[in-house]
Amino acid sequence: MLGLTVLLSGCQGLASSPFGTPQEDPLASAPPIERGLDAEGLSTLLSAEMAGQRGDYRRATLGYLAMAERYRAPQLAERGTLAARFSNDVLLLEQAVSTWHELDPAAEAPLRLLSGLALQRGDWPTALDRRLTLVEQGLHGELALFAELALESGTDPLPLRERLREHLERAGADAHPHRYDAVLAMAILEAATGQRQQAERRLDLLARDHSELPALWLTRAQLALEADSPRQAREAARRGLEISPGDPRFLLLMAQAELMLGNVAAAEEHTSTLLDEHVGNQELRISLARLYLEDNHLDAARRLLLPLVSSDEPPPAAFYLMGLIAEEEGEIDNALLYYRQVSPGSDFLRARLRAAQMLIEDDRLLDARAFLRIERLRHESRFSELVALEVELLDEAGLHAEANALLNRELSRTPNDEPLLYLRAMRAWEQGDIDAMERDLGRIIETNPDNASALNALGYTLADLNQEERLDEARELIERAHALEPGSPAIMDSLGWVYYRQGDPERALPWLERAYASMPDQEIAAHLAEVLWALGRHEDARRVVEQTLLRYDEHPLIDELLERIPELAPTSSTVNETTP
Repeated sequence: MLGLTVLLSGCQGLASSPFGTPQEDPLASAPPIERGLDAEGLSTLLSAEMAGQRGDYRRATLGYLAMAERYRAPQLAERGTLAARFSNDVLLLEQAVSTWHELDPAAEAPLRLLSGLALQRGDWPTALDRRLTLVEQGLHGELALFAELALESGTDPLPLRERLREHLERAGADAHPHRYDAVLAMAILEAATGQRQQAERRLDLLARDHSELPALWLTRAQLALEADSPRQAREAARRGLEISPGDPRFLLLMAQAELMLGNVAAAEEHTSTLLDEHVGNQELRISLARLYLEDNHLDAARRLLLPLVSSDEPPPAAFYLMGLIAEEEGEIDNALLYYRQVSPGSDFLRARLRAAQMLIEDDRLLDARAFLRIERLRHESRFSELVALEVELLDEAGLHAEANALLNRELSRTPNDEPLLYLRAMRAWEQGDIDAMERDLGRIIETNPDNASALNALGYTLADLNQEERLDEARELIERAHALEPGSPAIMDSLGWVYYRQGDPERALPWLERAYASMPDQEIAAHLAEVLWALGRHEDARRVVEQTLLRYDEHPLIDELLERIPELAPTSSTVNETTP
């Protein structure tokens, strides 16, 4: 729902991705360097400029940041940020943006970038704080959209609601030109945390003074749909259309409400209006077809898709959806034809997976395997992925011996296929055959010494085995991987873990903290908590464990850690805290 709404609105939403498409000179738009410099400063900046022109954006960024801190010049930090955006290193970018923000706390751009970076690593409270800082400076924080995205991500809305409540209760908040945006965000979060009546009252009060706001009726319609109140949603969307005639978001909401009421013909009228206003928009037509499919209105979805599959350049997603429709109607062979026509792209593997699963569910395992074999011949560039797909399906069917035989057979034909060697190595690790895993990873590294994934996997495994005589080897492998991919959280986690295994928790800690800040998964959390505990920072360790227990429904690595260190367990009242 949210993705389609954003598509129709054409808005940019939250801060754009910090990575853009490289231009011929990505620093051409950067602010000029105007201050006088001493010899060292001039040399450093010239080196940074030359590094940027050569595409060595990491070195360029570090040069600019060093001089920005030395001269307290936000313009140099901004230039460093521009270079970092092209480095594909999230941590380097965050370092650059943080320096820029420190040197110019009132600047809008670094705050928006910091908010976006916080979202990338799943730190929604920090992202909200950054946006509220923008609001407090009189700028638009896009808080309502932020709240919707937070709910879409599955994050816990309660801390966000309480932080936003503090903001609204602060003296002077009433005078803010965009206060309505914070009120809408608050209503969204209240509804999501069970305070629907309070949310409705808040929206009623807002409607008294700001009934002309399309965003008000948009929020009311969305909340009504989520509450399974399609008539209220339809009325709110109708009011929105009166204020903003032709607004595609309200037309979409009207269509959704009519579908919930069972009025398919009325819904199609609204979607037809949308398509008339967006002629040639294939993505919109596909998104609307998905909407009808979600409610199992197959004929309506088919009517939207048929013009696409018969066009000169049919989008792959249209064939995939037509396959789903045919499969739902029991037309297996027809569905197979559609799935086969999905060309390489985002839906390619999903279509082959669905086709093979469909055949297996119809007791046609041999046909499924023949289909995947033919697809490997038709699409040589996706050979490894299709083999891996068949291995996965065989494993799911309990045919592990057949899966091993397939993998061994294909590797006998293509002995240096790195993805398949890596897959076999990981299967060996799961089966406890470390020697076999090491052979396959070693072959990858021998053929391609710059395969960071293989270097890290082997190094981490050796570190995790904690065999003292091989820890130096493990560290060397991981350090080589880090030199190749310095921004990888997984590799930073491995570095921290091998340093800890070598008895140096203080050296391990900053690597694990950086890895956790960028990718707070439970494996990194378990490592970080254990190292914090070893350093005597017991409350910090418990806090990491508590956050992970709340974030994941299943947490076997944390459970294993708690078995070894029971004192790490947070209090049950904290972990079982319920949302009001």
